[in-house]
Amino acid sequence: GINDVSFHGSNQIVTPNIDALAYNGIILNKYYVPNLCTPSRATLLTGKYPIHTGMQHFVAVPDEPWGLPLTERLMPQFFREAGYATHLIGKWHLGFWRKDQTPTMRGFDHHYGYYNGYIDYYDHTHNMLYKNYTVGVDFRQDLQRWPKDNGTYATEAFTSQARHIIEQHDQSRPLFMVLSHLAVHTGNEDKPMQAPPEEVAKFAHISDPKRRIYAGMVSSLDKSVGQTISALADKGMLEHSIVLLYSDNGAPTLGIHSNSGSNYPYRGQKESPWEGGIRSAGAIWSPLLQQQRYVSNQPIHAIDWLPTLSAAAGISLPAELQLDGVNVWDVLSGNLEPQSRRLIHVLDDVFGYASYMRDNLKYVNGSRFEGRFDNWLGELPEHETDPQSEFYAQLVLASEVNQQLGSKALNEKHIQLLRAAATQRCPNNAENKTQTAYQCNPLLAACYFNLAKDPCEHYNLAEVYPLQLQLLAQEVDEYRRGAKSSARVPRADDRANPALHGGHWEWWNETAPTSSGAQPSKSNIFSWSWQCVKTLVQTYF
Repeated sequence: GINDVSFHGSNQIVTPNIDALAYNGIILNKYYVPNLCTPSRATLLTGKYPIHTGMQHFVAVPDEPWGLPLTERLMPQFFREAGYATHLIGKWHLGFWRKDQTPTMRGFDHHYGYYNGYIDYYDHTHNMLYKNYTVGVDFRQDLQRWPKDNGTYATEAFTSQARHIIEQHDQSRPLFMVLSHLAVHTGNEDKPMQAPPEEVAKFAHISDPKRRIYAGMVSSLDKSVGQTISALADKGMLEHSIVLLYSDNGAPTLGIHSNSGSNYPYRGQKESPWEGGIRSAGAIWSPLLQQQRYVSNQPIHAIDWLPTLSAAAGISLPAELQLDGVNVWDVLSGNLEPQSRRLIHVLDDVFGYASYMRDNLKYVNGSRFEGRFDNWLGELPEHETDPQSEFYAQLVLASEVNQQLGSKALNEKHIQLLRAAATQRCPNNAENKTQTAYQCNPLLAACYFNLAKDPCEHYNLAEVYPLQLQLLAQEVDEYRRGAKSSARVPRADDRANPALHGGHWEWWNETAPTSSGAQPSKSNIFSWSWQCVKTLVQTYF
């Protein structure tokens, strides 16, 4: 969650490497993503909203026969055609019911990781406890089953593989790498929270045992960022690299697959229409950016990375792609005034909820889980401060990432100013937010917020500005008319049972594809993501 990295102001879990990347680069203070894993990953790779690829409803379930349609051309395909070596490390979660749905058939030269939404951090199995299936190993080296690294903590395994790829990379070709960590998603339901004991031991100041393990998971992830940046530096690749890091959705504080992550002070959590579900911790770094070491308040969405990174790499995209994203490289590189945006965050007519934003005006209609997670979750106890936070700026300056990226322009005072600018505080408005007129129950009626004055969504203005609410509703209807039907096939296919595949999860349908096949697949691009960090290198978390 956005409150689990310390560059946004939290002192409970200090993340010096992640923060050093953010402070040396650009903090994406208004960065938006879909509110669930599968839609978020589809959005990154296609440059389109989930409603325009059929990926807007729910996530890819292991035994359901569907995935990201083969008619969609993906980011790694364009980069591979431009001469890049393309690598995916970690999570896929875009369907694997057919072999041609898997990563190396969709533009990645190499995949080291897993197909499902999560695995056990140590034995790398995926367990559907609610089905009478055998527990299956879900770990691959390209198309080959790969149980050899079972027993290695997943964050360490993925980091080691990223370092190996960088060390062995032939620099006659540029590199495109997506490092899509399991962390900090939960593992299997029977053992969801897992972290190395030595990392958990660092957080004795956290009283909640679940949150303490979560902090250990975050700390391991922070080390991964440091080690990966060092590998790029040791190889002499940083000079022409773009590094993008973000979380693919808000943290699930409570409920299914909850990890005690915090999106506070934003409202809601993962799989909700609120800012807590769709607003992500994100940062981008590159020596190719003219302006860095600042906080950007330009609204940016995951749809923007395909056109942005392609433009930065000098790759021309076909006009017929009909992308939803826009190229934000010049806006970021020049630290320009924020541009106007319309963003459809959620539009799921199966579950019946929508979230939409025009500039600072936000529309919410409907919710998930009967609204049980629509409040402000994950507020951290003030007394549970990491003792190291007293020396926070020094920790950032001494971090592995800052040793590689740091310049004399970044100092303690600059860190303090950037951190303050990236810390969200909810305005204490004079209006009484407990008054009925300001309350919002989106299960009963649509709600309207002005995020410029109310970023934490306390004051529903639907009754105050009914015409504005009506205009926003009409704009959502425009998106609805252009939406594709959901690609999800909510039907279990028992042929997916790992018992039928030697105790492994793997594709189980070899029929001919029903849609057009995947296309075959100079700056280095590296992307991390953290669950549930992205570099060109991209990292997810």
